[in-house]
Amino acid sequence: MDRRDLLKMIAAATGVAMVGGDLWAADLKSADAGKALFTQSDIAFLDEIAETILPKTSTPGAKDAGCGAVMAVMVTDCYELKYQTVFFEGLKTIKALAKKQFGKDFMQLTAPQKHELLSKLDQDAKQAAGGPLPHYFTLLKQLSLMVFFTSKVGATEVLRYVAVPGRYDGNLPYKKGDRAWATN
Repeated sequence: MDRRDLLKMIAAATGVAMVGGDLWAADLKSADAGKALFTQSDIAFLDEIAETILPKTSTPGAKDAGCGAVMAVMVTDCYELKYQTVFFEGLKTIKALAKKQFGKDFMQLTAPQKHELLSKLDQDAKQAAGGPLPHYFTLLKQLSLMVFFTSKVGATEVLRYVAVPGRYDGNLPYKKGDRAWATN
């Protein structure tokens, strides 16, 4: 799948243009790039959030793709300072909401509790669309989707993948439940 097509699909799914997508698509870095912003525990936290959004089922999940580490690189290298600030404030908010709602750290919540918390944030993000800055959960969801579906695991084990394109077949049979195609 072409980088620009993926960015368009993520924007359509989240209702907001992909933050940092222009730099990623052009293979550039932001002026704020290169700062060490994430700890190992931050990366594990990002993995848990991404795994809740894209859980392991009969196909690999976000943790299998190592999404947290790549998300950290994307925020560090492709997000302007104002988006980095929204992102980090969002991570703090999620931790606080987990404590307030369930009395535990997010990392200690059960999968259904994590899903409940993030589903509510997804609804909040959709209602907050159109503001001057995107909702922090929109940033997390966009990154999770983009990183997962551009990873080797996402592109080869979740999407159908043909390494070398064959002939064009405009009448390829489709069976309900077939996975989408990944292209290089």
